[in-house]
Amino acid sequence: MAVSVSSMRSIFNDGFANKRRNRGGDRNLTKARVNRGYSVKRIDTDDDEMKDFLFTLGCYEGESITIISILADNYVVSIKDARYSIDRELAEAIIV
Repeated sequence: MAVSVSSMRSIFNDGFANKRRNRGGDRNLTKARVNRGYSVKRIDTDDDEMKDFLFTLGCYEGESITIISILADNYVVSIKDARYSIDRELAEAIIV
């Protein structure tokens, strides 16, 4: 199987870009570990309804959040001593 040089560059450059992008330690909640506390750094979405919904749960910059469990694409999280089940889309918007 022949692989072109341009496709190899694409593969390696994409990998390098991804590593470089995560150098600061920012990650979304889907990359976080279960039963470990995190601090919300920001909500990364342009959807105002999603931001407002997360704010009503108490999920905003500086707040503590812990993943209790992951069931399929649902994340059970603890925010301010309350537990919520959020979907993957919401979890991806929460940067910890």
